[in-house]
Amino acid sequence: MVAHIEDTQVELDKKDSPGCNRDADRLLPAQPAFLLCWSSITYNATFIAHAAFQPPEPLPHRYSDTIDTFSSYKYRNTCNISSLDLHAPFAPLCPDRESMVTAMSSGGRIGNDAPYMPRDCDMRWFSTEEICEILARFEKVIIVGDSMMRHVIGSINVMIRKDLGYGAVTDWNFSPEERKDCFCNYQFNVKACSIQGIFKTADVVKHDPDSVACRPNSIDVMIEQMIRFPIASEELERLRSLLPATKPSRPYAFVFGHGLWNDLDLQATLDWLDTILDTMLSQAHWLSDSSSVSSLGSLTSHERKRETGFWPRLFLTPNAPGKDKPDEWIVTQGNKAIMVFEESVGIEVRKRGLEHLGTWNATVQSNKFDGV
Repeated sequence: MVAHIEDTQVELDKKDSPGCNRDADRLLPAQPAFLLCWSSITYNATFIAHAAFQPPEPLPHRYSDTIDTFSSYKYRNTCNISSLDLHAPFAPLCPDRESMVTAMSSGGRIGNDAPYMPRDCDMRWFSTEEICEILARFEKVIIVGDSMMRHVIGSINVMIRKDLGYGAVTDWNFSPEERKDCFCNYQFNVKACSIQGIFKTADVVKHDPDSVACRPNSIDVMIEQMIRFPIASEELERLRSLLPATKPSRPYAFVFGHGLWNDLDLQATLDWLDTILDTMLSQAHWLSDSSSVSSLGSLTSHERKRETGFWPRLFLTPNAPGKDKPDEWIVTQGNKAIMVFEESVGIEVRKRGLEHLGTWNATVQSNKFDGV
């Protein structure tokens, strides 16, 4: 039986030229400015009936999903990493953030180390320019958590610096030995290179401003390492110092990650999160306007409703363990423990108004650089 194949070709003209197709504006009401016009891009989409996955929609904002966005990054060939090795685009695109987070939490790989694919609908693979524009919507993006969250901010720095070799680390003050030891994947080596990690974009702007692809002073991303519960008082004080007493012109966004340092103890993780949320509300009362506190009226209530505007919060649960995970941790931090923890945390954090992104499915069939 031969499947029916339909080829569709879309020609996107340069929009600042007289022949620019302005009807394309209606496709993306909130598209970044740099995507308003592509210069003579021809994108072919082939529809295959009854296929498990269809090619991405032939729309302007999906173009960067289909190419290696790392092609212009420093050390692209030396590190030998393509964005297409990491994510395989397909249709349909998830229609909203809620469906995207669910799809990403439920996705996986067709084979070990194959490109990652969400389930049912696809996510966007943003270009550096799009990442800069998204981050610039926020006054500050604060990442709170443990070593996994260091990898998150490290990955963001790789993309905004367009540098696969040293994007996640403070290479501006490296010795020759450090340049050798913390290169490409090795920059994420927790034991050898974590102290050289970039913990806030302000440091990059100060020491190596030319390496930042975003507009000057347009983004502010940082991490506060708060790895276990109980939380030290000085760590909470540092968190308070990051929050202004008056409402800023742009929203703050928070990304949380916790679990392994408390052996995936659900109650310890919830106590950790509640302590942080209550600390934030006690310091920044303007957050309560959008947090929709409970009917009891308490700013420190642990039953916060989901908010939609000024206080976006995302919780990440730990990745699947690798083959080098020490045997003594298999019971408390092995696959079963993480799967149960991920499901339980997802239920509880949603009660508190947070969105939840699970990472077990995305990482169980991937090789871990550090093996754990």
